[in-house]
Amino acid sequence: MMRPLALLIAATLGLQPALADGLTPKAKRELAARNGGVYDDPEYDPATTTRMFRVSPGPSSLPPGQVASRIKDIAQLQSSRDNQLVGYGLVIGLAGSGDSLRNSPFTEQSIRAMLENLGIATEGGSARAKNVAAVIVTANMPPYVQSGARIDIDVSSMGDATSLAGGTLIMTPLKAADGEIYAVGQGAVIVSGFTAQGQAEQLTQGVPTAGRVPNGAIIERQVKAEFDDQSTLTLQLRNPDFSTAIRIADAINDYTAQRFGMRVAAERDSRTVQIRRPKSVSAARFYAEIENLVVESDTPARVVIDERTGTIVIGNDVKISRVAISHGTLTVRITEAPRVVQPEPFSKGETAVEPFTAIDATRPNARVAVLDGPDLQTLVSGLNRLGVKPDGIIAILQGIKSAGALQADLVLQ
Repeated sequence: MMRPLALLIAATLGLQPALADGLTPKAKRELAARNGGVYDDPEYDPATTTRMFRVSPGPSSLPPGQVASRIKDIAQLQSSRDNQLVGYGLVIGLAGSGDSLRNSPFTEQSIRAMLENLGIATEGGSARAKNVAAVIVTANMPPYVQSGARIDIDVSSMGDATSLAGGTLIMTPLKAADGEIYAVGQGAVIVSGFTAQGQAEQLTQGVPTAGRVPNGAIIERQVKAEFDDQSTLTLQLRNPDFSTAIRIADAINDYTAQRFGMRVAAERDSRTVQIRRPKSVSAARFYAEIENLVVESDTPARVVIDERTGTIVIGNDVKISRVAISHGTLTVRITEAPRVVQPEPFSKGETAVEPFTAIDATRPNARVAVLDGPDLQTLVSGLNRLGVKPDGIIAILQGIKSAGALQADLVLQ
């Protein structure tokens, strides 16, 4: 009795593919069918599914949007995701800019392990090479890539190497979150930064301790994803907006009503639009047809301020109610001019230093301006009339927002 049970468990475990994302729905259904049962998806609720697909019988009466864009430019398809890969390796061939083996003992250990794997004995010797650097290799494995495909990898030093320029990454296995190896990276490292050093001065431009290997990793194991098996497609907006989501659903429904005789898209919220794929067409061909549909996108009025760099980005729909603004820089000048006081002639007095402070407060270029920004051009012209610098404009916009006259969302970065 125990032996058949053990064989059944082993066969069941053997059927499970080693995926970074886990079992796909199709694999779960096949596994349940082999076990003589029916796969019960705990996330499936018929009532919820029916409620999600309450397709509007006709187009909505929304005002025109701001910019006409393709669906592929304002939304992305939610299907199989990218998988992050990471690995530890060595970059060799550096011109004396590698790790100091005294300060980076893990580099020396890695060199010894690599040479031993290549059949070279290193016992009793001490390495003093400065042309090797320990690095961390990272990559993103996109979905649907097959075994043998190539992807780009990033290389970053983790020791005290000064530059990776001219180095070559030796064969480095790249693992996913499940601990399995999915790719192997190797190749010449391309570094955009450089460093030059003399006895009294050093010049560094860019980041010479990080580089990139284009097409440097080969996929050894693919993550299985059955895109054509999906009966429901989910679009996720890059900029959430209810009006844009409804326009996308209406555009898709108008197209599918003429092409397939049915309305298939339903908006769920400001970010998500769900589409039920017609059975007469493949998922790839169906999405290729609808991703080029043009819709009028819309975004909320927003002002983005970066106080560190003085960058101000004002959206096209930003409006300001009529306000009066007084802006001027207050300059306070304090001058210390101590005076020496001499005693009377033939007196018994002593020479003393008398403190003297002069304080002058001025407010140059102070002016009062009236701002009324019914559109972006008028708003920018009014701010320019004040003759203030970006830091002053930031203070003005913050004050207008506090006064309740800025009809937009103020985002501080």
